[in-house]
Amino acid sequence: MLHTSLHVQHEIRRVAGSPTPIYRVGRYIINLLPWFCHMPKINGNEIRPGNVLEHNGGLWAAVKVDHVKPGKGGAFAQVEMRNLRNGSKLNERFRSADKVERVRLEQKDQQFLYEDNGMLVVMDTETYEQVQLSADLLGDRRPFLQDGMMIVVEYHEEEALNASLPQKVTCKIVETEPVVKGQTAANSFKPALLDNGVRVSVPPFVGPDEDIVVNTETMEYVERA
Repeated sequence: MLHTSLHVQHEIRRVAGSPTPIYRVGRYIINLLPWFCHMPKINGNEIRPGNVLEHNGGLWAAVKVDHVKPGKGGAFAQVEMRNLRNGSKLNERFRSADKVERVRLEQKDQQFLYEDNGMLVVMDTETYEQVQLSADLLGDRRPFLQDGMMIVVEYHEEEALNASLPQKVTCKIVETEPVVKGQTAANSFKPALLDNGVRVSVPPFVGPDEDIVVNTETMEYVERA
């Protein structure tokens, strides 16, 4: 609790001493309120996909939850979890009577500036503070990160645990089969290489040097830009 109080005091002093507008200072203080109390504990049957849980000394995101009611014995939740620090997976069974600590992550809008030795340099759009994040936070989506792009970073205390890109980005096709005149059907896709090095499948009517919109979550073609 002492550590928590010192953290809150440090953040309030830092924000209050910056040229940040007063309404943003208020928003920061509101974001810090969870530090004043312990994170809520929920019952095992209250776990939902997307919840972040503190379990066995780690932080885990609930990926899939199956609620089971066996013929004998009490009901339980079978939870597939992903470790937010190292990406490992775990299947755990929680009974209704089990208590688990739910953690709320703080989301920050941050602007990507540049990459330096595997670290992403981003700027907080409210305080203009620049911080470094591991490029591993983006995983396979890293190639879709573009200069000046706004991303959402999720923090637990001062630790960045996850980063997400805009769902749709525009990319240029640098290599694909030429368009066959008169071919407009989209039922047979063809491979294409994007300017970021990623390979996707595109409709036959899309050709080289065209800009397309790609879904960064599925890494699939959406439409022409």
